[in-house]
Formats: sequence, C-alpha cells, structure tokens
Amino acid sequence: MLRRLRLLVVVAILGMWTGGVAAAQDKPAGATHAGAEPTAREVIEAIKKEVGVPWMVETVDTFKAGDPETRVTGIAVTMMATMDVLQRAVANGDNLIITHEPTFYNHVDVPEGIAESDAVWKEKRDYITAHGLVVWRFHDHWHMRKPDGILWGMVKAMGWEKYQSADNVHLFVLPETSLKALAVEVAKKLDSPVVRVVGKPDMRVTRIAFSPGAAGSEGEMQALERGDVEVLLVGETREWETVEYAADAVSEGKKKALIVIGHVPSEQAGMEECTEWLRGFMKETRVDFVETKQPFWMVGSF
Repeated sequence: MLRRLRLLVVVAILGMWTGGVAAAQDKPAGATHAGAEPTAREVIEAIKKEVGVPWMVETVDTFKAGDPETRVTGIAVTMMATMDVLQRAVANGDNLIITHEPTFYNHVDVPEGIAESDAVWKEKRDYITAHGLVVWRFHDHWHMRKPDGILWGMVKAMGWEKYQSADNVHLFVLPETSLKALAVEVAKKLDSPVVRVVGKPDMRVTRIAFSPGAAGSEGEMQALERGDVEVLLVGETREWETVEYAADAVSEGKKKALIVIGHVPSEQAGMEECTEWLRGFMKETRVDFVETKQPFWMVGSF
C-alpha cells in the first residue's frame, strides 16, 4: 500500500513538472514569469525571434548604454534618442529606449574626434546612468523586414499605399499635381515645415521616388536619372552632391526636382509602426512611442 502511494505521488509530481514545461513552451514571446518584469535582454531576444529575418553578426543593432539585465518598467520607441526624448521617456516611467538612429552622434555611437570628457556627450551619458536607462538600437533589421518597417510606416503616413509600384517599393505614381502642391502635402502630412525643394514650383509631376533617411548621393543621383522619376524625396543629403546634381538638371531644362524632408520626419512614422508591432507580442510590458521633435525651426515662423 505504501509503495503504491509513493508511486502515485511520483506520477503526480511528474505530471505537474511536465505540465509546467508545456506551459513554459507555450508562452508568447516577451512573456515572463507571473509578476516579473522582463529584462532588457529578454525584450531584445523576443524582438530577434519575432522580426522575421536572420540576425546578422555584424550590425549596429546592439546595446549602446545601460545594463541589459535591468528589469524593464516600460519601453520607449523613438526615431532618435535625443536628450529631450530621454527626459520624456523618464517622465513616462520608461527605462528601455529603442532608438532607430544613433544616440551618440556617430553611426557606431562612438563620435570621432570628441573626447569622452566633452560636456554635451558626458552629460547625456551621465543622465542615462543616473536614471538607470538602457538604450538599444533597432536599425538594420527593421529595415531588412519585408516590407521594410521604416518605408512601410512612411507610406502609410503619406497615404500612398495604392500608388506604390509592385516592382519597386520606392517608386510611386501619384495623381498629377504641381511640385509646390506636392511639397506642401509632404510638409503637412509629415509635420515638417522645414521641407526644402529644388525645382520649378509649377512643374506638373506624377512620378515620384521616395528614399527616407540618408541613403547616399550615389543612389540618389541614380534615382533622379531614371526616366520614370520626376521628383526624388529624401530625408537628408549633401548639398554639394545630390542637391547640386538636381540643381544642374533643372538648369539644363530637365523635368527633375528634389524634395528634402529632413532625416527625422522622413523616417519617424516607421518607428511609430515599430511601436504597434512591438505591442503585438510584448503583451505584459507598456510600449510607448516617444516622438523625436523636429530639431529645426524656420526664420519668420514666430
């Protein structure tokens, strides 16, 4: 009788253990033990699992500041982790900052030619440390998604989904309008009053190429040279390269134009899209979108 009782206890314990394993295996990405906040590292591992593309060894998508083992009280998703963004994230109670662009003024977050004692850089690092923040960059793999997370968010923000080419996601055929009207539409929809334009304001346009961020002058000039592109929209570009090329094309009488949106507003909606994507599987952690403010203002705007 005693032997039979011991056997039943063992069976019961094994059943509880295997049931617990099954429950753990069925947990959604980003879930943690009941009542426990995930660590920053656990959040990033969930992102790697859900992003849908192979994770590269060589990438800028790494931790930039803080302790990855920090328990996450809230996630702030942003275009650029400026001091203003960090301050608003702290006010929200968010301590994991997921940023698309660099935090420390250089693509690899180690600014060249600036001493670590530099007052601006040091104060930012000290602020992150003092408030227990963790900063992680999400650039390469968000762009690698199909569709590109940044571009898709921007297309939706512009309302251009039905105008997008099936063969080249950067090309659009819009209802005919003037270059000036197009620039005004872009400025309003992206909340970027400092949009700049090269080209004739009254030129009628319909064939558009959109390259958010800073793709580089070589690709930009190649896009402008295409026969199926009349206007190129970019985030930012060098004035002595693509801008000069566009200006020369206009002077030569070619039907070409360039609209410079600004880097932040040209990609911002893509990180708002990222926020919604994260909310889909980070069910137990608050995810906030913290907008990066337009850094420029216009003379005469006050």
